[in-house]
Amino acid sequence: MIKERYTIKDFLPLIAIFTGIIILSILWVNAFQGGFMRWMEVFMGLFFVVFGFFKVFNLKGFADAYRMYDVIAMKYPKYGYVYPFIELALGALYLIGVFSLFTNMVTLFVMSISAVGVYLKLKKKEKIMCACLGVVFKVPMTWVTLTEDLLMALMAGVMLLLILI
Repeated sequence: MIKERYTIKDFLPLIAIFTGIIILSILWVNAFQGGFMRWMEVFMGLFFVVFGFFKVFNLKGFADAYRMYDVIAMKYPKYGYVYPFIELALGALYLIGVFSLFTNMVTLFVMSISAVGVYLKLKKKEKIMCACLGVVFKVPMTWVTLTEDLLMALMAGVMLLLILI
């Protein structure tokens, strides 16, 4: 059953993981030298690797949950099985720091599409669980989910602009 009101406790797994990713990305960039652009790449790389692995733990459960709100997975259910591997691949590319133009274009597209699906469910006020951490943790889909998707799309967009300028 999905609750009507959420507390900070409902988001603790997400907060802990985000905090860990932020700290690790800062340490990584400080240890290996790099500026803000490299920090964004490392942050996004760690984000996609960690979140992708959570999705792979129960691939079928993730695909079923993801199909409830992702506009591509609704139409093509097999996309839910592929999506975690897209995240893992994007994460690896960001961490290695190669194919930046391609990686940011794919990320911008994928995260924007994901944001559309989340927005449509939130607009309808549907109460469902977010599949962002797979089905390992029960995190509610709220405006936090939309913010997460838009943040990743925004970071990819900023990096695209920095590459193209």
